[in-house]
Amino acid sequence: MTLEKKIADKTLTVGIIGLGYVGLPLAVEYAKRGFPVIGFDVDQERVDKINKGKNYILDVDDKELRKVVKEKLLRATADFSELKKTDAIFICVPTPFSSTKDPDISYIVAASESIRDHLQKGQIIILKSTTFPETTSKVVRPILEETGMKVGEDFYLSFSPERIDPGRKDFTTHNTPVVLGGVTRECTRRSKLVIEQVTPQVHVVSSPEAAEMTKLLENIFRSVNIALVNELATLCDRMGNIDIWEVIDAAATKPFGFMPFYPGPGIGGHCILVDPYYLSWKAREYDFHTNFIELAAETNENMPYYVYGLIVRALSEHGVPLTTAKVLFLGAAFKKNVDDIRNSPAIKIMEIMLRKGSTNLIYNDPFVPELEVNGTHFRSQELTPELLRLVDCVVIATDHSCYDYDYIVEHARLVIDTRNATKNVRNHREKIVRLGSGNVIDNIVDPI
Repeated sequence: MTLEKKIADKTLTVGIIGLGYVGLPLAVEYAKRGFPVIGFDVDQERVDKINKGKNYILDVDDKELRKVVKEKLLRATADFSELKKTDAIFICVPTPFSSTKDPDISYIVAASESIRDHLQKGQIIILKSTTFPETTSKVVRPILEETGMKVGEDFYLSFSPERIDPGRKDFTTHNTPVVLGGVTRECTRRSKLVIEQVTPQVHVVSSPEAAEMTKLLENIFRSVNIALVNELATLCDRMGNIDIWEVIDAAATKPFGFMPFYPGPGIGGHCILVDPYYLSWKAREYDFHTNFIELAAETNENMPYYVYGLIVRALSEHGVPLTTAKVLFLGAAFKKNVDDIRNSPAIKIMEIMLRKGSTNLIYNDPFVPELEVNGTHFRSQELTPELLRLVDCVVIATDHSCYDYDYIVEHARLVIDTRNATKNVRNHREKIVRLGSGNVIDNIVDPI
């Protein structure tokens, strides 16, 4: 049966390797459209939850997951031999970096080896994991061709980067345009047919390398611009009489030539923090040093240390030494309204403070019930007036929408705001120290 016939008859079986923030939403989208989906993961707990219709990803609708599982359109397994039952396979595994900022593509290699061991003629393999250019052609392809089969003839290989923004509701898996680059023209054609069943807007590029570089450019663009405003925020703090948030809002009134980016306590998540190092590592292979990109990454990684200094300074001005201060962190996730703590700047600041001798750290995050920092286990504490009055300092590290910032400022002794979350708070503003605002206490400008 041809690929087109399988798609038309909804008999195309889709395999998804890696059932995390990228893989599970993709699996549900295909299943919703009537395609049988097999999800693969080494985490047996995830597999069991999916097969019971239990969701663990905020971007996936609980009812939709239960429905496709009940209708037997989606099932999960840790048995990778079932890959032989699939027609198209998406690789959606993590790509972290090491402690020395070297890329770790071991998950991609492991997934590729699993496919190799069960590769069937005619299968379509699409790598979605963010990685450095040439991974698809020089890492994945050789592993698959160890079978004796040839790409573009016996199997079809492409790269189509994920574009997931956790917590986002307006652009999701089904309506965010995707980029696609196949190893051969036939690889691209077949992969495009498969992808279009979920995401109709597919932008084709000439090669996997171009698609891989596209993903890195998208995120390095954000990294560089965030670094710029982070550096300006630290300058405004030192100057003492300029508020960076006011400056950005003013610049954003220009209808052309400017796009607002905002400072913060650091960059978290996976892509924006990791991608610059993936590219700089690969560039060195060509005797090329991405100095500009690496400087931006360094600036962003310094922000948790800057916030630590801000906390120490503010506590000192209130006569409280860091070692005895009771500090409450609001938010542990890397961004608002999600439960994702990967590379969270809030956790990084807590790590720094623990290393410097802090012994009274507390946190609250309605999305993150518990976490571990430097080997210490923490549980989210209930946000009560008593707790707010008890602590010496409240650090707004993640600006979740559910927080009542008027309530927080009213009951707290001191608030360090790293996200400009208190911008609309009008009372007790003398308690607030905001990142990038120096000594500017009240920046509210009433209409003239």
